[in-house]
Amino acid sequence: MKYAIILPDGAADEPVRALNGKTPLQAANTPNMDRAAREGQVGTVVTVPDGYSPGSDVATLSLMGYDPVEFHTGRAPLEAVAQGLTATPDQTIFRCNFVTIEDGKMRDFTAGHISQEDAARIISDLNELRGTTDVTFHAGVSYRNLLIAPHPKKSPSDIEPVGCELTATPPHDIPDQLVVDHLPTGDGSYAVRSMMQAAHDLLAHHPVSIERAKRGEPIATDIWLWGQGQIKPLPTIADRFSLRGAAIAAVDIVRGIAKSAGLTIIEVPGATGYLDTDYRAKGAAAADALDKFDLVVVHVEAPDEAGHLGDVDAKVLAIEEVDKHVVGPILEKLSTFPESRVLIAPDHPTPVEKRIHTSVPPPFCIAGTGIPPDRATTFDEVAAQTGSVINIGHTLLDRFLQG
Repeated sequence: MKYAIILPDGAADEPVRALNGKTPLQAANTPNMDRAAREGQVGTVVTVPDGYSPGSDVATLSLMGYDPVEFHTGRAPLEAVAQGLTATPDQTIFRCNFVTIEDGKMRDFTAGHISQEDAARIISDLNELRGTTDVTFHAGVSYRNLLIAPHPKKSPSDIEPVGCELTATPPHDIPDQLVVDHLPTGDGSYAVRSMMQAAHDLLAHHPVSIERAKRGEPIATDIWLWGQGQIKPLPTIADRFSLRGAAIAAVDIVRGIAKSAGLTIIEVPGATGYLDTDYRAKGAAAADALDKFDLVVVHVEAPDEAGHLGDVDAKVLAIEEVDKHVVGPILEKLSTFPESRVLIAPDHPTPVEKRIHTSVPPPFCIAGTGIPPDRATTFDEVAAQTGSVINIGHTLLDRFLQG
């Protein structure tokens, strides 16, 4: 049996006024996803357990068959695995976004999708600024970076409630909101906020900021620390299901989960983790990988990025590109094997009218050998309501692989 999992990040949505009440999935031309829906089963899956933030870390862990309650410690540790970083038991790993804050509000959680070159220059200078050997910044992809530091210590200056676990809000959850209402709280929050303030002071006069301002580009005014935790090993897909697997993803969070799961990471030139990603190259690489691996996972970030931008046209186009250049070639390749299955599942909704993630259970589709069709004829949020509900998200993978 050959298995393919396609993760169009954030593709799920809500009815959009500009689309006459349709969702982007409904409005998009998706003949390949709809074909899978007609031939298989469509439903909804709870990817975000109660009490968890609807991030790709939690939701993708669920879709990859790992219970977030047991295995989630934070987003940053999973991204650290993707970068090959390690930390000692007395260290915490933070996600470090470059962001643009203007008039006290979170205007851009990507700092204009800052270039890799500009981001690397700032990271280098932040490491010079820190003045201590036990705090290190690590460049990731564009605005997505990491900080490894000793566990922040309790302080009388911590933002209340003191005596509570350190809590930090993802910057993409507070578009155009006052950041003062979302600063880190709990034990160690004073130390974290102090690092953020020191970085703000550096960035105010940094050469990169001056150069970007001259070019009319958004400035990285601040760093935003969040997603903290420690690395926790995952049982591998090979050990759990006796499958040899590979993954194609441009963003470190998915690469980290895949690497932790024991999947081989396939590098695809032109895969950017943004709207300009090479969909065709991703689909072709996935189809080729099915000759070598039992299971291939393909993640595409573009629909999520369009949702955060609030750009409905870009989101519809991204979904159509995924359908044409990723889903289509994978379905065609799977048809050449005697037995095969495909799972298509956004990790969470990223509604364009809200520009943030939500915990609403997204649709999923399973099709292929041994999967009798249900009533659905299209793959979208409305059609999914007619199918089954997977209330415990991490059990979906078992159903896909063994059901």
